[in-house]
Amino acid sequence: MSERAPHGNPEPDEPDDPFEKIVEAETGRDPDLAVIEAGSRTLRTQAGPLGADEAPARPEDPETDRLLREAETELAGRWPETKLEPSLTRISALMDVLGEPQRSYPSIHITGTNGKTSTARMIEALLTAFDLRTGRYTSPHVQSVTERISIDGAPVAAEKFIETYRDLVPFVEMVDTAQEHRLSFFEVLTGMAFAAFADAPVDVAVVEVGMGGSWDATNVIEAGVAVVTPIDLDHTDRLGGSPGEIAVEKAGIIKQGATVVLAQQPVDAAQAMLKKAVEVDATVAREGMEFGVTAREIAVGGQMVSLRGLGGEYPDIFLPLHGAHQAHNAAVALAAVEAFFGIGSEHARTLDAETVRTAFASVVSPGRMEIVRKSPTVVLDAAHNPAGARAAAGTVTEAFGFSRLIGVVGPSAGKDVKGLLEAFEPVFHEVVVTRNSTHRAMDVDELAALAVEVFGEDRVQVEPRLDDALEAAITLAEEGGEFAAAGVLVTGSVITVGEARLLLGKGRG
Repeated sequence: MSERAPHGNPEPDEPDDPFEKIVEAETGRDPDLAVIEAGSRTLRTQAGPLGADEAPARPEDPETDRLLREAETELAGRWPETKLEPSLTRISALMDVLGEPQRSYPSIHITGTNGKTSTARMIEALLTAFDLRTGRYTSPHVQSVTERISIDGAPVAAEKFIETYRDLVPFVEMVDTAQEHRLSFFEVLTGMAFAAFADAPVDVAVVEVGMGGSWDATNVIEAGVAVVTPIDLDHTDRLGGSPGEIAVEKAGIIKQGATVVLAQQPVDAAQAMLKKAVEVDATVAREGMEFGVTAREIAVGGQMVSLRGLGGEYPDIFLPLHGAHQAHNAAVALAAVEAFFGIGSEHARTLDAETVRTAFASVVSPGRMEIVRKSPTVVLDAAHNPAGARAAAGTVTEAFGFSRLIGVVGPSAGKDVKGLLEAFEPVFHEVVVTRNSTHRAMDVDELAALAVEVFGEDRVQVEPRLDDALEAAITLAEEGGEFAAAGVLVTGSVITVGEARLLLGKGRG
């Protein structure tokens, strides 16, 4: 059983200023450990309200549900997100015939390997708290495709999604006819989001890339603020085999004269980002240098953090999310919003601290360290790569302290599944391997072989159906008379988490 890495070693003579301490810690620690700490998932606590941003259920009205399914079927008939033809040609053509809706509002653009949706939700919450109307475009979805397009902090209603899709169909067909390849699933959704935001209209759009940066369909926007969350290895067949190579592609979202907000990065990734920033005369704000986390302590239902922003200090912020990496995500989000308002360049001031506190206290994220059942506690987290798994493993240990934790793992094929299993091995007493219902799911026999290699045969149970896997894990968690202190963590894929969420009674009408 491997040992967890320590969170850095302080120097014998530490500086007195709190921010000097984090500058020293951020610049001196191992870059790989930095990725683990600055990691991935949006982590929701048991006490956190679901509110308007919960994953939506199917429409109650039968006709609306039929029309939504019809739209979903038509979208699914296009190239899926897993099939790519790196080009902005088709999405640019769609924007042209739509009248360039993405240019009718300012945008904040977010790339990175892990933590994009977490950071997007935090940025959205901050902007909303300052009375701006927001549009947020994120991917993938947990349960419903409508989650991907949010206005005013909530997924668009099914009726609005259908209306937007039907309005775009003639323009989509026009572009399809003129291009070598039809618009993809993701390209059409991106067009829908930008059109919906213009129609609302929103004051600002918070846009998460689907994959990469330069040729991602979202890169038709000209964002004044580019955010780069921690970069690690994922989609290496398409983006590159090292963080530095991946960063070159992701740096494509940095536009001329923009402000770049950089989370802590591996050294080669940071170098690639800084090189691109110099080329386009962009201003760079670096975690651990221009902004960061000055204090953090565990609290009931989350953590208390103090942040150093571009304009000054923001003490005593309650964040209803667990994990050190979430504090880092909060610092990145805060710096991005400060940059959007011109703080740190045009204005030497801070945002209103009470408004910032209110905003962070409201952040939720379905399917990310979300408690969906008690006795025993069942937690969902959509970690799907090793860096995300390491962050989730550390956080579930810190936040919940289960005496016995059973994993339910159902990853997608083509991922670094062994690395993901190795990250969870120190915290899972036993693991139930399974699959979700989609064609992207990893073969259970192949998954079981990897799990036995990592955990040993005695700690692995195979249940090809997800419902059986959940039942088996709950039974294992209850064994040994440790009912109150046992838990189940369902993970490996956003798809698996979404299906488990429905099976456990969340998101139904």
